[in-house]
Amino acid sequence: MQHNILWKGIEYHSLENCHISFGNKGFEAHSIILGAYQDIIYQVSYKIQTNLYWETVSFDVKAQLNKDLFELHCSSDGKGNWVADEKAIEAWEGCIDIDIPLTPFTNSLPINRLQLPAFQEKTIKVVYIDILERQVKVLQQKYTKLSKLNYHYENVPNDFEATITVDDSGLVRYYPQLFEMKKWSPLS
Repeated sequence: MQHNILWKGIEYHSLENCHISFGNKGFEAHSIILGAYQDIIYQVSYKIQTNLYWETVSFDVKAQLNKDLFELHCSSDGKGNWVADEKAIEAWEGCIDIDIPLTPFTNSLPINRLQLPAFQEKTIKVVYIDILERQVKVLQQKYTKLSKLNYHYENVPNDFEATITVDDSGLVRYYPQLFEMKKWSPLS
């Protein structure tokens, strides 16, 4: 399975081209995001690797924010034990997923990993990588499966929530007021 996706960032005034491929070890996404938000013109590239169960095992993020650079490279065992520069990141312990607010792809990680039955919910901890604010922190998020293609997302404990629509592969098609998939094509 390989996909080539174009997402439009509504709030972040962006376009993202994301290539997702499936191999014998898991999934890999390579993406470039271009946009302008408030006073920042940005270009972000990321690579995310998962195992066969959609558990994140590594990510690389590189960003140009006006004249500033932001980079982050980390790996995990897929069970929530993270390492950067050969040092354990204890604050991230138990976080299996990452969330990069500039892309809807990272919402697809827990949606595919959790495989929730209809009307079931799960609260998870994620590594939240806010590139525009140059912050990385741990947050709690809750996903509730409403139907085959709809999930209710909540950022716990604040009051942000949305109903996300996905395609048959669990990739975000529409995230109200934030993202919409503009084009999807399989890669050969």
